Amino acid sequence: MAECAKVDLVGVGLNATDTLIPLESFPQRGSKTEFTGASIMPGGQVATTVVACQTWGLRTRYVGKLGDDDASRLHQAAFEKAGVEARLIQVSGGVSPQSLIIVDAGGERTVLCRRDEMMDLKPEEVDREWIVKARALHVDGRDTAAATQAASWARQAGVPVIADLDETYAGVEELVDNIDYLIASRDFPCRLMKEPNLERALKRMKERYGCRLTAATLGQDGVLAWDGKRHLHCAAYCVPVVDTTGAGDIFHAGFIYGLLSDWPLERQLDFGCAAAAMNCMAAGARGGIKSVAEIEKLIATASRYQTALDEL
Repeated sequence: MAECAKVDLVGVGLNATDTLIPLESFPQRGSKTEFTGASIMPGGQVATTVVACQTWGLRTRYVGKLGDDDASRLHQAAFEKAGVEARLIQVSGGVSPQSLIIVDAGGERTVLCRRDEMMDLKPEEVDREWIVKARALHVDGRDTAAATQAASWARQAGVPVIADLDETYAGVEELVDNIDYLIASRDFPCRLMKEPNLERALKRMKERYGCRLTAATLGQDGVLAWDGKRHLHCAAYCVPVVDTTGAGDIFHAGFIYGLLSDWPLERQLDFGCAAAAMNCMAAGARGGIKSVAEIEKLIATASRYQTALDEL
């Protein structure tokens, strides 16, 4: 096995080959809808986050699973082009994860996912050295047991763990026990804690699992976080939206970049929102990854959406 170098970020989680289909409107049930084209691009939660961080100058490693198909070759080429150290477990005869993404005229995406069970990453397929030789670990929880193993190793080694969770997978609570910065989708905290109020759910989640930070990304409403003393709300930036695919993944990349740069929490959240906004201005999960300078310029010049959360 090749020697494992120290990196800034290691990511363990999803990759996917995205087929983007732009439509004027979402089709009605039973209807026929014409489309003028489709684009095939690499995506996936953790894989996209890692590529963005590498683009901004961090040294990164990605750990995931692929088949031996054309999609696998697409991902390998993308990782190589970006400079990401890819630790890929390949399955002979396996079908790499796929997503069909319908994007309406307003840029909102609807995702249809296909994942072969052979692509499930198992704990025994992950090497401890890949995880502990990093300044931070990022997971998405889809392969819950493998993510939990990686997060446990990271915790033991003093490596902070960031998570992007959107489903209450079986065993997810054991994973959350090992997460430092839990930034989930809008509904995850309420579902996990069985608490309809998001602010209370974030508080309860931090108290129960001991995370340093609990937060939820809210799309056009930005992000809401709880640090143990106060709620912090960062409003989203107003930009012309082409495609929201990958916005959450790029937000997490921005947050991680700020965290590893030792920025104040407010700036970490703000940079994540700005990076996500810029990604929405182009098609694909990684189509709008801009430079740090361009993101900082957006922060300095763009207006924000107004929401009821601004009063927090």
